[in-house]
Amino acid sequence: MHIGGFQKLTLLDFPGQVGCIVFTAGCNFCCPFCHNAGLVVHAPAAPVPTEAEIFAYLEKRRGLLDGVVVSGGEPLLQEDLLPFLKKIKDLGYLVKLDTNGSFPGALEKILAAGLADYVAMDIKHCPDKYARAIGRYYASGTSSNPTAACEATSSDAVSPVPRIQLSLDLLRKSGVPFELRTTLVSGIHTEADLEPLARWIAGPQPYFLQSYVDSGDVIDNHNLAAFSRETLERMLATAKKFCPAAALRGVK
Repeated sequence: MHIGGFQKLTLLDFPGQVGCIVFTAGCNFCCPFCHNAGLVVHAPAAPVPTEAEIFAYLEKRRGLLDGVVVSGGEPLLQEDLLPFLKKIKDLGYLVKLDTNGSFPGALEKILAAGLADYVAMDIKHCPDKYARAIGRYYASGTSSNPTAACEATSSDAVSPVPRIQLSLDLLRKSGVPFELRTTLVSGIHTEADLEPLARWIAGPQPYFLQSYVDSGDVIDNHNLAAFSRETLERMLATAKKFCPAAALRGVK
């Protein structure tokens, strides 16, 4: 596993559970508003624990923590993710998986093996503007070359939308609880984008609209800003026409 960070406690990231977060390094997207540049385009600033150290911590916290969030970066880039998740499950923990949805084959294996108890999938933009949200182009990326998407040229461009649709279909058929989420960014999205976006993913699943925050470790914050609360409320009203369970998350 290419581990990029570890958070020992979270009360927010796994709905209804007390957990911790394992961050994997590397992503096949290069979203300019990504707040985890240290997992995508440069080395993490803080020391990173080893896999052995993480599992030693999980052994000690059995009965105190409920679950483990596996986030990124993009976890499904990791070739040894399945055995990693199985080790977590074998310790009795629930697993929440965060993903951008562009690796439906890997997701299908995880769901079929019962290695995810909850999935959060990012929906970056409406289909015809996806490239704008993920750094203009999409590249395959690998855990051995985690910045491939940021280094790729336009000749590598491949739309991830069909793969994301496959992942969404898999989640809907799996019976595993899941949520969709979109980080809304002025400079990337407009109010008018919400209708085609929400129409595309229309359904009863939870759908969270999140406000952009400049964490200080954003990939490229040029001309990016948060929408006002009033604008986000209007965007939410549009989303609810197609996703009745839509809600704002982390909006002050």
